[in-house]
Amino acid sequence: YSNFIDDLRVYVRGGTGGMGYPNLGGEGGRGGDVWFVARERTTLKSIREKYPQKRFVAGTGANSSVKALKGEKGKDCEVHVPLGISVLDDDGKQIGELNAAGERFLAARGGLGGSLATNFLPCKGQRRTVHLDLKLIADVGLVGFPNAGKSSLLSKISHAKPEIANYAFTTIQPELGKIMYADYKQISVADLPGLIEGAHANKGMGHKFLKHVERTKQLLLVVDISGFQLSMKTQFRTAFETILLLTKELELYKEELITKPALLAINKMDLPCAKDNLDELMTQLENPQDFFHLLEEEMIPENTVEFREVIPISTYTGEGIEELKTCLRKSIDEQAEQVNEEYRKKKLLLLQTSK
Repeated sequence: YSNFIDDLRVYVRGGTGGMGYPNLGGEGGRGGDVWFVARERTTLKSIREKYPQKRFVAGTGANSSVKALKGEKGKDCEVHVPLGISVLDDDGKQIGELNAAGERFLAARGGLGGSLATNFLPCKGQRRTVHLDLKLIADVGLVGFPNAGKSSLLSKISHAKPEIANYAFTTIQPELGKIMYADYKQISVADLPGLIEGAHANKGMGHKFLKHVERTKQLLLVVDISGFQLSMKTQFRTAFETILLLTKELELYKEELITKPALLAINKMDLPCAKDNLDELMTQLENPQDFFHLLEEEMIPENTVEFREVIPISTYTGEGIEELKTCLRKSIDEQAEQVNEEYRKKKLLLLQTSK
């Protein structure tokens, strides 16, 4: 997991103010501030490589003098951070967020310069340790247990080249790909490390994976039609049980995750008996509550996910891949239109109330 960094602890300190000039009542300049500025094509890894000490200190304010009674402000320190950063204090409380390019967050304020109020002595700048917590921003997040075929799917629908192998936990770091359409529209897809049962309680890569799901606009659940078994020690799960377990993990981590628009890709349709398994699964998905009595109580989620589309695919033969790309495009466009409509209604309401 070391190649991809999604959490960085840094020390920030605002600059000390400049000395005042008691004889003439001169004021020292304020210390500089430390700012986090969101920039595209920036990573936490590049910050760590460029600043191995992970210390950011702003400039000291200029002293007051006979030539300049009002000292100049110290130089600000600007730290370029990636989009999708949450700034947390040492207690884990969120104190800021940077989601769009150009957004700024004041991490440490500079100290006041010496003046009559401070007996002409300068004040020290604010100092603290903060965590930069990255949550990937993507249009679609691939959700599924290990070996469901998420990496293979990403390589089929986009230009990404994730590592693929026939064992659990091939993907140990998030991978981003882009689907390119004929009209030059692009949709970003994040392949996130495989969930396991108990991920909400931080088992496996639990929270390292689940926090990235928060920023994706839509979910694409990828399920192996023949079922899933992590190891000989764990229980075998059918495709239907897998869907319910994935829903349960998302729900236990953060309930609003399952309110996101979701699609379901049923993979490995090239396998024998896949057609019979699919017919059985579709029956179960039509009325999932009718089959809850077959399951253990702790597997049953409070709410089930309403899938916009269910697409049978095979990353091996390419079956259903084009249909999946079309469905993703349609779903993203519909969501964008819905957001625009809500924005228009809001604006109209504001105009009416202001009149």
